[in-house]
Amino acid sequence: MERVPISIHVISDSLGETGEMVARAVEAQFEPGLFRIERLPKITTPKELRDTVASHCGRHCIFFYTLVDIELRTEMERLCEGGVKGADLLGPAVGLLAQATGIQPTGEAGAVRRTDQGYFDRIEAMEYAVKHDDGRNPEGLAAADIVLVGVSRTSKTPLAMYLAFKGWRVANVPLAPGVDPPIELYDVDPRRLFGLVTSSDVLVDIRTERMREIGAHVSGYAEREAVERELAEARAFMRKLGCIVIHTDNRAVEEAAQEIIRYAQGGFATED
Repeated sequence: MERVPISIHVISDSLGETGEMVARAVEAQFEPGLFRIERLPKITTPKELRDTVASHCGRHCIFFYTLVDIELRTEMERLCEGGVKGADLLGPAVGLLAQATGIQPTGEAGAVRRTDQGYFDRIEAMEYAVKHDDGRNPEGLAAADIVLVGVSRTSKTPLAMYLAFKGWRVANVPLAPGVDPPIELYDVDPRRLFGLVTSSDVLVDIRTERMREIGAHVSGYAEREAVERELAEARAFMRKLGCIVIHTDNRAVEEAAQEIIRYAQGGFATED
């Protein structure tokens, strides 16, 4: 005879997402198929809570609850005293923080969904960085939080993607010999412009290795004299724009990114 799964009811005054995640983690400690999870969201009044519990109690009457509202949580505790098998997933943890810090909780149902907005902001920032990588779509530079400029192999794309993951909308624009940079750069606030520079020694080594990897030779790309001239021209252009200069040689992406973030947040004064 096929066994009927035991119901775990997740009841919440929000959507019950947190409760369901915990329920699934708990369910995973038992053999597969033993339990089924049913979410009962958006409970708003004690009467609705009583009616919902009564209609779903069944033989085992198991409830996991994430009720932020004090009145609802008190009512659920009363129901548990009357025979409902319930586990309060939020109350003890919230109470512990309140007791330890002396700070009272807001009691706002669904607050975790508000904090999740940061996730969607990061997704939007990543999409922006991809769309504006390597000088693409310069007409969108005005919407950037940060614009990176620099010669080839100065870590523009890795920095842009790392910063985008942190929620910053970042565009990066290459500075190449004989190619005019987009005129839209001149309309960007210099406080949002960051020029990436490195030493000629480091750049020659990186570019030489890059050509070896792709099995191609580009005249002047890794030749010291050409590299030094290219860096000098890039620095002159950065001074013209009023860029904040960031050195990327022998630095982890995270380290250079943190310096950019401090500037972007107004952490210290700009240098010439």
